[in-house]
Amino acid sequence: MRRHADEDVAVPEPAYGSTEEDEGHLVQVVVVGAGIVGAAVAYEAARAGAEVALLDKSLPASGVTADSFAWIGGPRGGDVPDPGTALRRRVLQDYRRLEEEVPGLRVRWRGALMWGEEQLDDGCLAPGEHVVDATEAGLLEPRLRVRPMRALHAESHGAIDPVAATQALVRAAQEHGARLMANSAVTALDLRDRQVRGVRTSNGSLPADTVVVTAGVDAPMLCGPLGFDLPVAPSPALLMRFTAPPGLVRTLVATPHLEVREAADGHLLVAAGYDGEIDQDDLRRAGEMMLRRLTATFDVQDVNLVSVRLGTRPMPADELPIIGPVPGVGGVYIAVMHSGVTLAPTAGRLIASEIVDGVEAEQLAGLRPARFRSRDEW
Repeated sequence: MRRHADEDVAVPEPAYGSTEEDEGHLVQVVVVGAGIVGAAVAYEAARAGAEVALLDKSLPASGVTADSFAWIGGPRGGDVPDPGTALRRRVLQDYRRLEEEVPGLRVRWRGALMWGEEQLDDGCLAPGEHVVDATEAGLLEPRLRVRPMRALHAESHGAIDPVAATQALVRAAQEHGARLMANSAVTALDLRDRQVRGVRTSNGSLPADTVVVTAGVDAPMLCGPLGFDLPVAPSPALLMRFTAPPGLVRTLVATPHLEVREAADGHLLVAAGYDGEIDQDDLRRAGEMMLRRLTATFDVQDVNLVSVRLGTRPMPADELPIIGPVPGVGGVYIAVMHSGVTLAPTAGRLIASEIVDGVEAEQLAGLRPARFRSRDEW
């Protein structure tokens, strides 16, 4: 709360802050959740001059970030625009910026080759997209057993190692003065007169002017006591790792039955949705089924399943990012989305601009938590 200089009257905080509330007082920002979104927010806010603490119940990138396929790409030419389109349009540019700014953050810009889901219209392609024929597809992916007659080549797309990228962002945030508080679970937000004052953690309390909740599927637990039911549910997904000859898959290949790319260590990564039981036998069977699809798609026999990981992606009810202030509560800001790895650099930049510099981002206008009804409105 701010007070007028000539009277002892509390004045509510504006929705968006500024670097200095009073002369010499930096905004204290607590970021809850050290996945890639939280790491990006911490980096951008610290770089903008805020006093930042980044908290996580475990270690950075130890949650769903580590289970991400980590496909980096902007909107597709045939996509129907939605409130998240403006955010996605800047993703590639922001990742290239972070490659210049953040030591150790690297994108493998190998492009993506996609086919089989929809008709390809040469007249509605995004920049960097091209329709290719079977010969061109074979040049891009020589080991394909059957080459698609028509495919979409998005040459500007890439992928990252999400754990390495998150760790690089955390180190960069620390270089700008941010504190990392790992193994420190946030159990509640401290409020006074509907204004945040800090957070309570497993290791004690911490003051804050602004709390940014980037805790994925844990975010609803923190928002519930505020009277706001955050409509985010866990969406299970598998990330499978295979050994394979180097260079077997050159681009990011996406078909209706297979999404596969080569990781930096030479292994193949395959992503898939999952609606089975959390059972090791079921997970192994899913991995073996994907192994059969790999060998049916690519001319190779020497491929072996290494591991199958089950992750829980945070999926908003309308599948759009939820980014902005919690209605009716001062100083609490939400940033929950799928895919966080894709959107992190752009979301982090815009969020920091709002909470530190007080500049409201037009690109986030249709993504605010206020689009959902608070409990008091029922």
